[in-house]
Amino acid sequence: MRVEPTSSARWRRSLDEYCVIAAQAGDRAALAQLAERWHRRIVAHAWRLTGDRDAAHDIAQSAWIDIARGLAQLQDERAFPAWTYRIVTRHAGRRIARDKVSRQRLAPLDDELADPAPCDGEQAADHASLRAAVAALPAIHRAAVALHYFEELSIAETAVALGIPANTVKTRIFHARRALRAKFEGGQDA
Repeated sequence: MRVEPTSSARWRRSLDEYCVIAAQAGDRAALAQLAERWHRRIVAHAWRLTGDRDAAHDIAQSAWIDIARGLAQLQDERAFPAWTYRIVTRHAGRRIARDKVSRQRLAPLDDELADPAPCDGEQAADHASLRAAVAALPAIHRAAVALHYFEELSIAETAVALGIPANTVKTRIFHARRALRAKFEGGQDA
């Protein structure tokens, strides 16, 4: 199943690409704009990987240093999302290894990290229950689903961001979707 970016997603990507090019040319305001636009997503990705809000903020801060330093070497501005998520994934991996945190403990999804689309009534309740169900998935499935569906990255971009083969991304998404379907159809517990 291919997810086509919406026109607003294409516009956001175009703006990000422009900011990357401008930041590579030394425009500090463009780098600040990238940071403003991407910081919440970076923190959310780090949280999905660690399950720890404080660690996610620390990881985001250290990742921004590498992003700012390495931006000039990024050869394709369209690769910025996958490249950025890959940096965050590496920082999270180092943090997890250093802290030896139990990856089975899941924290509740924090409102600050959730970025639901504006909706009302029953749609808002459905959206909240979907986000809660995704938050209950194992971290490896949660990260793949969130990057592919919520951040609208392609399978290939998600693979780069997570540092895994594209087929592994497809498998993780398949298992996550199966678990979510079972949960919402009243089947076995996911």
